[in-house]
Amino acid sequence: MRSKQMTGGLEKAPHRSLLYATGMTKDEINRPLIGVCNAANEIIPGHVHLHQITQKVKDGIRLAGGVPMEFPAIGVCDGLAMNHAGMKFSLPSREIIADSIEIMASAHPFDALVCITNCDKIVPGMLMAMLRLNIPAIIVSGGPMLAGGTHGSPTDLISVFEGVGRVRRGDMTEEELTELEQSACPTCGSCSGMFTANTMNCLSESIGLALPGNGTIPAVMSDRYRLAKNTGMQVMELLKNDIKPRDIVTAKSVKNAVAMDMALGGSTNTVLHLPAVFHEAGLDLTLDIFDEVSRSVPNLCKLSPAGHHHIEDLNVAGGIPGVMTELKKIGALELDALTVTCRTLGENLEAMQAGNKNPEVIRPVDNPYSAQGGIAILKGNLAKDGCVVKQAAVAPQMMQQTCNARVFDSEEDAVTAILGAKINPGDVVVIRYEGPKGGPGMREMLTPTSSISGMGLDGSVALITDGRFSGGTRGAAIGHVSPEAAEGGLIGLMMEGDQVKIDIPGRELTLLVDEAEIEKRRATWKPVIKDPGSPFLRRYAKQVTSAATGAIFRP
Repeated sequence: MRSKQMTGGLEKAPHRSLLYATGMTKDEINRPLIGVCNAANEIIPGHVHLHQITQKVKDGIRLAGGVPMEFPAIGVCDGLAMNHAGMKFSLPSREIIADSIEIMASAHPFDALVCITNCDKIVPGMLMAMLRLNIPAIIVSGGPMLAGGTHGSPTDLISVFEGVGRVRRGDMTEEELTELEQSACPTCGSCSGMFTANTMNCLSESIGLALPGNGTIPAVMSDRYRLAKNTGMQVMELLKNDIKPRDIVTAKSVKNAVAMDMALGGSTNTVLHLPAVFHEAGLDLTLDIFDEVSRSVPNLCKLSPAGHHHIEDLNVAGGIPGVMTELKKIGALELDALTVTCRTLGENLEAMQAGNKNPEVIRPVDNPYSAQGGIAILKGNLAKDGCVVKQAAVAPQMMQQTCNARVFDSEEDAVTAILGAKINPGDVVVIRYEGPKGGPGMREMLTPTSSISGMGLDGSVALITDGRFSGGTRGAAIGHVSPEAAEGGLIGLMMEGDQVKIDIPGRELTLLVDEAEIEKRRATWKPVIKDPGSPFLRRYAKQVTSAATGAIFRP
């Protein structure tokens, strides 16, 4: 056992003495020691209940003969960090989470690992650590929040963000907004739509590193506790069979993850996180692969913000296995890919008798919402290395547009203009110097996109940024523009009034300015340099790569 590096032999008597000091018995010291990384905190709604989930995981480990050893992980709530300087720390926290788990599981050589997660950057950070360590490991989430309800209509966090704009344009009273903010997030759990957290938890299941049900069983259901207990028991099976994350995560997993992302209409943040996760396994996932799969895999689900369904509806409809049974019909999945059940994906579906229980929530493959996947990758002179849009959440009339550029060097300036009614139909809001290096930290742009929607402009105004979006964003919101402004990308040379051609079906994003004028601007261009006032963020800006490569650190 790996833990014998810490507990075995005469020379490890001092180490055992320290373990006795924690209350461990001799029998426990001789059993497999299982690291249990618990991301619970009292800040994030998706994490406030993780102590209970963690206890069930530890119960399962003990039932199967192991000894759990719990340690913590940090976590940022993107919703609470939104639209202020705190958001600069969210994406960078992904690397800190991965590094800290590597530190804990290397300094204390556990035999296996369970990671208990739920929200935002914690999920990909934990997946990255699991693949980097490559010891038997499994991930389990705390589950999604239930949707709220106001006057009979389902609501969620995005309803509140958009409510701010609705108040500004006189479509909602402040009293109605107060009622909405108190009811839209009614339980613990990750926010209830197909936002980043739920997308990544569903894809953890699709990749094969989490048990079936991980992505969709609501946080408040007893099934979630049983899933946690079974996860603790299953990590012991992985240890017994010596199945490690890199045995599971192969090129087949890459195909399955991207196919499921497209079918689900997942968050555009997956275009950052999946490449970073697979990079830890020595696998490449380029923007071209996303685009290739998007063209061949249909969009089967329209969950909030793209539609009115929520994760609880997907769970009742058959969950991720239900979506997989549809994709199986067109050969879009690698069914012989191994999973943490110690069986293949196809064997799991057969054992569960998985199926689509609600064709309104999970459209059949012969009647999809669209023939192409939920995410599209655009290229052109404005994004030579690529950019991303959640095409499943774009109004039909915005799929092809030529727009008038309104240019801002920060999110705050753009929001002031949007809520100040200074943006008009036919405009494209351009927010630059918000990329991984330029921000630094690549802030999410949920406030400006939801403000555009709240002001009633999401069917006539686009947004382009070298920053990123929340999974809760809808509309013609095009992010991850690469190269970013801080790296000399063309977005940094744009001027107020420039014309921009958006062609999502044609996968093009073009600045309609002639080359001579572009070179003239480039000759006098000076980047906007933002000092974040943080030593950590200064280091991050020097280390981070382009959004087109997952914003991983430079080798």
